[in-house]
Amino acid sequence: MNGPSPRRKIAIVLFNLGGPDRPEAIKPFLLNLFLDPAILRVPFFVRPFLARIITRARVAPATANYALLGGKSPLLGLTQEQGAALEAALPEVDAKCFIAMRYWHPFSLEAARAVKAWGPDEIVLLPLYPQFSTTTTGSSLAAWRQVAAQIGLIADTTTVCCYPVDRDYAAATAAIVKREYERARASLDPRTKLRVLFSAHGLPEVIVKGGDPYQWQIEQTVAAVVEAWGEKVDHTICYQSRATPQKWIEPSTEDEIARAATDRAAVLVVPIAFVSEHTETLVELDIEYREVAEKLGIPGYFRVPTQNADAGFIASLAGIVRRAVQCGPGLCSAAGGRLCKAEHSGCPFRTSA
Repeated sequence: MNGPSPRRKIAIVLFNLGGPDRPEAIKPFLLNLFLDPAILRVPFFVRPFLARIITRARVAPATANYALLGGKSPLLGLTQEQGAALEAALPEVDAKCFIAMRYWHPFSLEAARAVKAWGPDEIVLLPLYPQFSTTTTGSSLAAWRQVAAQIGLIADTTTVCCYPVDRDYAAATAAIVKREYERARASLDPRTKLRVLFSAHGLPEVIVKGGDPYQWQIEQTVAAVVEAWGEKVDHTICYQSRATPQKWIEPSTEDEIARAATDRAAVLVVPIAFVSEHTETLVELDIEYREVAEKLGIPGYFRVPTQNADAGFIASLAGIVRRAVQCGPGLCSAAGGRLCKAEHSGCPFRTSA
């Protein structure tokens, strides 16, 4: 008599940026970042020199920021928690999460070797970037394909390119925002206006004009979250973390804080493009922009936490993985097919065609 059939082995590769795990790793982490052609879009023969110049200029402020966090990024630990929670949310399969960081350990090569050693029936590539950009998910996918070919990793693979308007993701995010909005509202004078700032990491304008769908997908996410929230609130989209002298997409988060100060409105900042806490949230939003707000006399400054291992968010990722397995192998969005408009030439559906 035959026994129960073994559960299908699904390797879930979580893509994320990565971060230094000790002070000595800050400089090489930054150098890896700026050596990425998806980030520093200059001729290849110029990139190494320019990357070293930018890194030297950024080491001191980055070291000061990470010192506020104990000398390292919390991103790996938080991603590990997300992976463990996601495995538990998929009891019907033998799911195992592997972490592939782009600019510091564990790199894609380390993750690919671990996946190969585990011997999965299928691989799902799942970015922890809800919105697709050539600078984030696109770069991680390119790195993964290179190392998978290098080590001969062969298995049915489904790539989830994005999930900016996934219903469960939007609902889980809206629930967190609503909770923090109500807390902020309760702490303010009833006569004080409260404005929600959906703050996303910025991009140079030239990248967006070149066909990158990121800004459009951010706008779609905000619309989906507000709809899931179900209330009409004063809100706007803004962008943080400008890193180069180029013109970046606008408005900036700092400019929106200044506008709120002029309007005598308190602000609730939502890090809409991040799903884990790291320097851009714990330092830039919580410390630097709070100081800006206080100097401008903002009547209240509040910040919504990222999803981290929030149960609703993890459940949304589990749903995305289930649909990816049904959709694959190949490329899919959380909705199945292409989401981007025709003018978004950076969409992976177009580049993979």
